[in-house]
Amino acid sequence: MSKLPEIHLCIVQPAGYVHSLGLVDQARYFRYQFRRLGANVSLAKNRLRHDAVNFVFGAHLGFDATQCQRHACVFVNLEQLGEGGATVSDAYRQLLRQSAVVDYDADNVAAYSDQPDAVPVVPLLHAPYLASPEAMPLEERPIDLLFIGSMNDRRRAWLDRIEAFGLTVAVFDSALYGPERDQFIAQAKAVVNCHFYESSRFEQARVAHCLSLGTPVISERTAQTRPHAAFEDSVFWLEGDQLEQFFAEDFGTADFYEVARAALQRFEAADPIEAYADLLAFAAGFVGAHHERRPTEAWLPERINLGSGRDYKAGWLNLDVLERAAPDLLLDLSKPLTLPFETASPTAGAVRLVAGSVSAINANNVLEHVADLPTLMGNCLALLAEGGEFHIEVPYEHAPTAWQDPTHVRAMNENSWLYYTEWFWYLGWFEHRFVVTTSTYLDTTLKECAREQAAFMKLVLTKTQTTLQERTTARTLQAELLLPDDEVDANHVYRLAAPTQAGALNAIAA
Repeated sequence: MSKLPEIHLCIVQPAGYVHSLGLVDQARYFRYQFRRLGANVSLAKNRLRHDAVNFVFGAHLGFDATQCQRHACVFVNLEQLGEGGATVSDAYRQLLRQSAVVDYDADNVAAYSDQPDAVPVVPLLHAPYLASPEAMPLEERPIDLLFIGSMNDRRRAWLDRIEAFGLTVAVFDSALYGPERDQFIAQAKAVVNCHFYESSRFEQARVAHCLSLGTPVISERTAQTRPHAAFEDSVFWLEGDQLEQFFAEDFGTADFYEVARAALQRFEAADPIEAYADLLAFAAGFVGAHHERRPTEAWLPERINLGSGRDYKAGWLNLDVLERAAPDLLLDLSKPLTLPFETASPTAGAVRLVAGSVSAINANNVLEHVADLPTLMGNCLALLAEGGEFHIEVPYEHAPTAWQDPTHVRAMNENSWLYYTEWFWYLGWFEHRFVVTTSTYLDTTLKECAREQAAFMKLVLTKTQTTLQERTTARTLQAELLLPDDEVDANHVYRLAAPTQAGALNAIAA
């Protein structure tokens, strides 16, 4: 492999969706394997990189496929697909059919590809970075059995069979992921694993993570369960009535702990580096071909999101003034902006902003932070096309939310929009202004409410041409006259005719 591509791992997280954190384990594992091979790897939520091959985790949660035109994307499928598997959207299936995909289980591939050999399959096995030298001995751990994952009737029935022996299976009462969840796994004598779907696809990622933390796994097995070879002698497998015999006679005995420690040691020997080397070679070929055919001109974004932070919108141009918000572009629209404006973005590549080219701008709890709001509103008006919409959400002046943030510089109410709509001429605007298209109040749960319960205001301002009467009013009330320059054409410049000699003498005599 002559030159390794830059690798970027993107975790899709809809706003506030905690369960996307469940993808962090797999992303870390990919990062570790690629780094072993010498690749530079970055990791982020929702953001893609223009200069890298992007491995996207969680695209089933929603992904704007138009991003694939400018970004080289390989989708990591971690869903159990096929008959009896997860219910996913048609959009996700179509995305997999038309894109580069890597899977963790070969049995998934037929659900989206008729060329199974074209889809790389990489296992999720031992993660050495999870090992702790201070691991508690199995016999001394305070949690007997721990269950991790979503609950359904099938799983509940399996756990009930275990608890019928007087054992307690601990479950989380709220979502918990990452190091916070791992603290509990490391305190368990064993984790129990039961299939969610009738397809009985093995929960490889979860089991590998637990084994890597040094915790044994006791797993259901059916005729349809087909684990990777590394798990065959590393997991306590229970088929049918074996569950009752195991928990009645084996679990918690000295023999159990001895067998468990040996199983954990065997799992440590599993090394999938060859599969990831093949995947890296696949990525290098894919990104090279993609970058050759992708558009070469600067991106002309049609949608802009102000204040990226936790409200980052994939497929939009996300702007912010804070680097820690990880925007597509550090740009302050509250400062004068000359259009067209062209720059480079680490996520989007070359970007060009042109007057009248944007269909939508979003500002979710942003305007209350802006020092020079009239300048920002003027820049947004200039960027929007006629009919373009400015979607705004701000804390309501009469609610405690208005001043709860120490960085707020203003409170806003129903009259805060007058200068951008009816009194536009105060700001020096002439040909265009905003009109309030919709306006509602939101409570603290962001549901529509009456004014008395309002915590926020939500409205849409639409860019519109000013009428002839409005322009007459503007000319009347504005200090300066906004008139055409009326430059004189060179052919119309008046030049005095040269006087004749007789005419000159007469003029002197006079």
